[in-house]
Amino acid sequence: MKLPVGKIICGDCLEVMKQWPDESIDCCVTSPPYDNLRDYEGFNFDFENIVKELYRVLKSGSVIVWVVGDAVIKGSETGTSFRQVLCFMDIGFNLHDTMIYQKTGFSSPSSNRYHQVFEFMFVFSKGKSKTFNPIKDRKNKWKNMGGRSCRQKNGTQIRRKNSGSLQEKYGMRFNIWKYSNGGGHVASNKIAHEHPAIFPEKLAIDHIVSWSNRSQIILDPFVGSGTTCVAAKMLDRKYIGIDISEKYCRLAERRLRSVRSNLFEKVLVRKKKQKKLDLFSKGDLS
Repeated sequence: MKLPVGKIICGDCLEVMKQWPDESIDCCVTSPPYDNLRDYEGFNFDFENIVKELYRVLKSGSVIVWVVGDAVIKGSETGTSFRQVLCFMDIGFNLHDTMIYQKTGFSSPSSNRYHQVFEFMFVFSKGKSKTFNPIKDRKNKWKNMGGRSCRQKNGTQIRRKNSGSLQEKYGMRFNIWKYSNGGGHVASNKIAHEHPAIFPEKLAIDHIVSWSNRSQIILDPFVGSGTTCVAAKMLDRKYIGIDISEKYCRLAERRLRSVRSNLFEKVLVRKKKQKKLDLFSKGDLS
């Protein structure tokens, strides 16, 4: 079957993916419905068999970004996210990175535990990850002037010699990513908020930039409001979205119609050009 690239498919993602050839998808960024945190149109999903199909359709060296959290039921966190991680690994995926999506606020206060302000972003790879485009937007505090200390297995420390090169002004970010959440912050289009559980558009953009390249196929098997597909289109990637809810498929299609392809990278190029012009006008650039 020819892959439905550039389409939102309404159906059970397990049955839809069964029609696709092996190793045909380059990257997957998704946030599945989990526990009872949200009313998802009354639908459930066959988690283990979906993960098996994802393993089959993903290309070797590709990754899945799995954004999940845990509900508190009868006084205890469910731990569903950890059980899912072990299932992914049993099926054959590597746990490439355990990342955190830190929120700027919380939906409801806690009375007997600390306020919950994060979700996991598990990055699973099929074999060794082949694509990594690190985002370097973390400003370094110090320059590498005198080498660095390194502790040995026996507890002693040695000082490594400095290579003589200065550290870059900006370094690769850490694996805790902080995004504003709540109304008006997570999406550039108000249409998205018709879905009860959306993750930030910038989160999807950053992961797609990190783990894929232009023209590759990005999959979201639980497309919801369409955030992953919107980000893929903005970044000049191909996309496929699946959702069992006809209501949310229509919502995702509405969002996608308002998005211009490659818009995000065009904005970045425009900003870089403006920065050079500013430096030139100040006499800092010849």
